[in-house]
Amino acid sequence: MKDGVHLHVASGYSARYGASHPADLVRRAAERGIGTLALTDRDTVAGAVRFAKAAAAAGVRPVFGVDVAVEPLPTPGPAAARTRTPARGGAHVVEPVLRVTLLAQHAAGWARLCRLVSAAHMGTAGGPPVVSWTTLAEHAGEGLTVLLGPMSEPVRALTDGRPDLAERLIAPWREVVGENLRLECVWWGLPGTGAGSLRLAARTLGLADQLGVRAVVTNAVRYADPAQHKIADVLDSARLLRPIDRRRLDCGERWLKDPAAMRAAAERIAEASGGGPGRAAALLAETALTGEACVIDPVVDLGLGRPHFPEPQVVGAGPAAGDAMRLLRQRCEAGMSARGLDRDERALAQLEYELGVLGRMGYEGYVLAVAQVVADVRAMGIRVAARGSGAGSMVNHALFFATANPLEHRLLFERFLSERRTSLPDIDLDVESARRLEVYDRIFERFGPERVAVTGMPETYRGRQALRDTGLALGIRPQTVDRIAKSFPHIRACDIRSALAELPELKALAAEAAEFGPLWELAEGLDALPRGYAMHPCGVIISNNTLLDRLPVQPTPGGYPMVQADKHDVEDLGLVKLDVLGVRMQSAMAHAVGEIRRTTGRQLDLDSPDHVNLGDEATFELIRSGNVLGCFQIESSGLL
Repeated sequence: MKDGVHLHVASGYSARYGASHPADLVRRAAERGIGTLALTDRDTVAGAVRFAKAAAAAGVRPVFGVDVAVEPLPTPGPAAARTRTPARGGAHVVEPVLRVTLLAQHAAGWARLCRLVSAAHMGTAGGPPVVSWTTLAEHAGEGLTVLLGPMSEPVRALTDGRPDLAERLIAPWREVVGENLRLECVWWGLPGTGAGSLRLAARTLGLADQLGVRAVVTNAVRYADPAQHKIADVLDSARLLRPIDRRRLDCGERWLKDPAAMRAAAERIAEASGGGPGRAAALLAETALTGEACVIDPVVDLGLGRPHFPEPQVVGAGPAAGDAMRLLRQRCEAGMSARGLDRDERALAQLEYELGVLGRMGYEGYVLAVAQVVADVRAMGIRVAARGSGAGSMVNHALFFATANPLEHRLLFERFLSERRTSLPDIDLDVESARRLEVYDRIFERFGPERVAVTGMPETYRGRQALRDTGLALGIRPQTVDRIAKSFPHIRACDIRSALAELPELKALAAEAAEFGPLWELAEGLDALPRGYAMHPCGVIISNNTLLDRLPVQPTPGGYPMVQADKHDVEDLGLVKLDVLGVRMQSAMAHAVGEIRRTTGRQLDLDSPDHVNLGDEATFELIRSGNVLGCFQIESSGLL
């Protein structure tokens, strides 16, 4: 029977903090009889989709949360000391000291959590995200459980032996959170009174009993297995941009312990606080009840597996059922007439078939949204062309964002969309590279920032970067680390030792490998863990007005809000990802048309067969000759 509960677990999606992938944590939980597992990554929910899918497959009950930094309570007194700059240049990272854990109890709680995380990131001005007390007062209410653990301000006061101060610091939390407040007891077997010590855990439980605040027991997990604690040290070093501090090594106890180990921890904490076996049982029961109170259905509440398209009125249709399909049909019929296909029985039959598929699948809003984007881009005077499987659709042809007639070129609609396939259709738009961000801005203006964001893209550890960060952690000279990293080809981190043993070009390096101790093993342990997040080069998400209630966003250097999900998660969540690709060919063609107009006065339409012979044999001979590399992209200048 799976009776174990873990309410504070960080995965590798806590970039440069958690040492295990979400799927590995879930698998270990199932093996060890842990029935409830809460994913609480640092400042992000980027691992939530993978966690939900893995938990469903393993039969583990998922709880969704986040570990966030919070600002200290404002207190009168002198201003904080100025942050010191490293004496010899370089850089260091000063992380926020105070952190708390939030758990979503239901859909409304998840929406509050997403809004809170977004606000924390949006207010950072390039620094680490920190939740202000204004944000807490606005969002940390009904539907959110708050765990105050060893890194929270009240419990840190207990570390200093100040229960009176801790009591005063808890009061504002009780005012904001109410009955959803929990004190988190954590014991890692450490001496003293700091985080992970028995004294602090017992003091935390004693304070909870004194104030009538409920307490829970957790292990503040960072990795699935005990052996991974060294990876956690490397990640700390990479995050803080300095070698491993031997005085602050990971204790090696922050792994996903089985129910028996957590029961033993609860008994030791209860005994040290002056309680008996009954208090330990109550602590475990309250931990289980806290997990049971968090009930989120990944499908219903997170939207997993269900499409979320812009509302019909946003794309020009009425709000009533069927209005979007009526508008789509009207625009398609007008387009067929404009293309001279309104009397072509085969084309009309294909159009009718496609409209039927779109209607049964409920995808008319998707097509209308893409058509609106294309129309807006053309109205801006920017060249745009669809590419990919969307060229096989007569609907797309009628709406003028696929140039080729799919019947003439024997293109399959089912490659674009099929009732036998659950994946969302995919339409890529090629625009002028010089004006791509103008297109982004127009999409945000058209649909509104509550419906639009750019896609995130995790940067995961591969061989060279893993060697660089591990070398930094071990204190190896930067010049030596650079030489080692550049010696390796671009391979996965998990293949470092095999490459060192097998590749002839690494023979000289292999001869001195023993000098670098655990470098190779530790670097391999970083394989595929996210190192950071960046803006996807072309993915723009268009959804309905619940987007920010289902996913947090964080700002990119360019100022665009980026969802905390990659392209695969976005598809699982049923979000429209429109790939807007900046193609230099399109810019070159637009420039050529402008120069022709300037020098001859002739306005040329490259998409019109009346102006350009689309079947010109000389052009196709150039393509076949291969002498046009760098001039234009064949995929974009062919059938589409």
